Amino acid sequence: MTPTQPSSPEPSSPQPAASAPDLAAIWSRARRLHPIYAELAREFVIDIPGCADLEAQADTPGRESVEQAQHWLNQMDEKIQVHQLRQFLQTSSMVDSDGLVALLQHFLAKTPRSDSARDKIDFLMVQYFSQGAPTDLDDNSADLAYVAQGLEPVLAKVELKSPVWLNALDRVLESARHCRSLDELLHGGVLEQGRKAKAQAGDLFYLPIALVAFTRFGYLMRRAFFRLMLADLNCILDGLTELEEKGVETIDCRRAQFSAQEPIIRLRMICQSWKVMFQAEYSSGQPLRMLVDLRASVEGALGHGSPAKDAAAKSAAVATASAAPRAAAAAAGAQAAKPAEARQTPPKTPVAKKAAPEMAAKPKAKSAAANADVAEFDVSAAPQEWNPDADSQPGKKK
Repeated sequence: MTPTQPSSPEPSSPQPAASAPDLAAIWSRARRLHPIYAELAREFVIDIPGCADLEAQADTPGRESVEQAQHWLNQMDEKIQVHQLRQFLQTSSMVDSDGLVALLQHFLAKTPRSDSARDKIDFLMVQYFSQGAPTDLDDNSADLAYVAQGLEPVLAKVELKSPVWLNALDRVLESARHCRSLDELLHGGVLEQGRKAKAQAGDLFYLPIALVAFTRFGYLMRRAFFRLMLADLNCILDGLTELEEKGVETIDCRRAQFSAQEPIIRLRMICQSWKVMFQAEYSSGQPLRMLVDLRASVEGALGHGSPAKDAAAKSAAVATASAAPRAAAAAAGAQAAKPAEARQTPPKTPVAKKAAPEMAAKPKAKSAAANADVAEFDVSAAPQEWNPDADSQPGKKK
């Protein structure tokens, strides 16, 4: 008998029994995930009845108890959105590296594979790698081999033979490196190209080498994103200083959802609070569009604005507001996105949250829930088409 031509069993032969699930392993993982999911349910008011055996932390449950625990986790998975998982992991100290591994093993083992589970895996991979990466890691040093080594506790040893279609990710990264502002990154179609690459990968996304490549891509994209946010904040603060030196006390910031005569001293306080938040945590619900529009308002007050650019930005905002939100998507990033120059053991949310009321007091703030309806980093205009070379596209997911 050859490996390519297995013989068929005789009609009277019994079919081989399917391998029995490892109940002990399933139960151990469920017990590890239970406190995380229970806290997620509490924080986001997810109304699902608890699992009595998990709450009792039984040591040797029967098959029925294990199946009920698995059912409870699956119910929670359907309710928990990606942006909620991001926000929770940035504001909670209860999930360590082992907890991230347990979450990844849980989602990687799930069938059938959904877009929501894929997006959670994508985020968790970057989160796990980033937490273990050194603070002085250079972008050029974060190659496939380095990232694969960091992911070995999750993926084991990965063969570093990258298929041609993954080259599209490097092209997107190169485009991101050429962006000079957050506005250019958000509205230039770069982020949409990355999302399309992930969506069009289909089941190929789950290949170990693809998981490594997408983790590297997410890590480097978020670092670029974070650097541009900090650069925009510094540009706004410098502009406010220049306006104050000219004797200007208020500027028109209506496009950024502030008032027509917004005091410069208050804008400075808000930008400083944003800077604390951005350095400490890369959480959902951050006012990314407000940041972009505030920079445009300051540049306009300095006489640097362009009417054509303002009109284009306004058109982009309208297009985005009317676009249908993608399922299971999330607002901006994760603590995993912290760049080497800003990543440190962050002050947890008490620092950032104390500054937040000042930030949100004046504008007609978009809620975190509203921001969560758009894809990660997606506060841009209508999507651009992703057009990699024809021979580098994987089959689309059906």
